[in-house]
Amino acid sequence: MDLSHIFNSKKFFSIAIYAMLIFFLSFSAFSQEHATSDTAHATAAESHDAKPEKEEDISKMILHHIADSHEWHFFGHVAVPLPVILWTDNGMVSFLSNKFGHNDHGTELLDVNGTKLVYYHGKYFYPEAVKSADGTYIAYNNKGDIINSKPLDISITKNVVSLLISVTVLLVVFIGIANSYKKREGKAPKGLQSILEPIIIFVRDDIAKPQLGHKYRGFMPYLLTVFFFVWLNNLMGLIPFFPGGANLTGNIAVTMMLALCTFILTTVNGNKNYWGHVFTPHVPWWLYPLMIPVEIIGLFTKPIALMIRLFANITAGHILILSLISLIFILKSVLVAGIAVPFVLFISVIELVVGFIQAFIFTILSALFIGMAVEEKHAEH
Repeated sequence: MDLSHIFNSKKFFSIAIYAMLIFFLSFSAFSQEHATSDTAHATAAESHDAKPEKEEDISKMILHHIADSHEWHFFGHVAVPLPVILWTDNGMVSFLSNKFGHNDHGTELLDVNGTKLVYYHGKYFYPEAVKSADGTYIAYNNKGDIINSKPLDISITKNVVSLLISVTVLLVVFIGIANSYKKREGKAPKGLQSILEPIIIFVRDDIAKPQLGHKYRGFMPYLLTVFFFVWLNNLMGLIPFFPGGANLTGNIAVTMMLALCTFILTTVNGNKNYWGHVFTPHVPWWLYPLMIPVEIIGLFTKPIALMIRLFANITAGHILILSLISLIFILKSVLVAGIAVPFVLFISVIELVVGFIQAFIFTILSALFIGMAVEEKHAEH
């Protein structure tokens, strides 16, 4: 089946790359709100020096593995530090995350290019924001004024690296497929093109066309980008080793930006009929004071539902798998291991299906919301 009209479109790559750029830049800006400290080494040291491992230590381990990080952990104590990039009152400072070690208690003062910082619970603060064991640090800017704010954290975290990897994979794959369609126009698909064409046709015929009608062509680049982006990162999150292991689609900053892109497309493309339903709903006029606020709230609850659904389902799957594995170490029983391991394998297979389903749901709901915005008014008989 000829899909060259999709990939030969001049807008395809511009929209796809633009969407990916939005995801990357926006996630970088929001990553400081969700980046957590790499406490694996500190937790391990505490467990050896003090008390046996407790249930709260297991919960910290699980939350650590599903959260973002300033390093990419491979196994044991082997990890690759990632660059920390901060915009401070003294300008931009950057260094590798292992330069000063892990200082989650805020007891160590970091001095980088004349800027004094304290690393506290995964975030960088000016020292007066955290009390150390020896007292309170106070930082000054170049003008001699006391700094009372937190630096802007635009670090390259684990999730950002995973995002760049997935974007690179998608661009390489789809640029290759697009070139194949140009070279083999009208011919049977071959290689990777033949593998992905059924999925592309699925997105077109079962998602885009039913929801968008004859206007589906203009939104196919976005819908394909969203579907394959979510699906690929869902699958990568299930791989326990590099380049997988990052919980990208389980990070609410990422799902928020995906939902925001759908919201912007829906709002910008909304026609007169769409806004008429919002501000002049089909109810008696005396219900307008009640229904109009409800309709306006509905504009925002739709993308919020998209954001939370993807985030919650992916995060819950990771927590479930890690919890089952943790039972082996909590109960320390061969019998428990014999039961938990098959369950982990079963849940992992289920997660493969869930990864596809969540990509499908996010894409079809995005198409539905956009379709509601561009739908023409039907003639009344």
